[in-house]
Amino acid sequence: MLMESSRASLALQGFLPQPEAMEEDLNRVLTRGRFAELKMLFYIGKDLGRWLEQCVETAQLSGQFEGRAIRQETFAVFLVNYLPSHVRTKLEGWGVLDHCALFRRSIGLHTVFSECPSAACFTPEFLKKYHRHLDSWYEHRLNSTNFEWPEPNDFVFDLYASGEYTIMLEQSWADNE
Repeated sequence: MLMESSRASLALQGFLPQPEAMEEDLNRVLTRGRFAELKMLFYIGKDLGRWLEQCVETAQLSGQFEGRAIRQETFAVFLVNYLPSHVRTKLEGWGVLDHCALFRRSIGLHTVFSECPSAACFTPEFLKKYHRHLDSWYEHRLNSTNFEWPEPNDFVFDLYASGEYTIMLEQSWADNE
């Protein structure tokens, strides 16, 4: 579906010859694919929201950041602007080439919606250009919150696929026996 949506977008922009499908059909394919992208971003944003909450909780419990305005937005900025190179490399290996846009837009979307909205909630025009809206929702979240901007080396973390994490848990259990 996403590949068809990309082809429809290129055809509508004149970069590919338009197939025999009419413009209306291409627009329908494009918006269906864009909604699929939006759903993916929503669920990534939901996971990131939980991660941001856990980061703040961990920072508060550590005592290391006492007296600092460490908020969820601190970690959002860290994730978008200062992603550690080993995490960036892992994401690129998974096919994520623009992690900044992925994280920024996922966080922006989840800032506005607590549950995944249906396709009927969006106009085709919004779906065609949703990227700009999600970027501005992210910026609005940052601008409307008082938080401390992180430094590039303030935090250390890693990223694991669920399969990797399962193997690590099994190994730790085996080590404790």
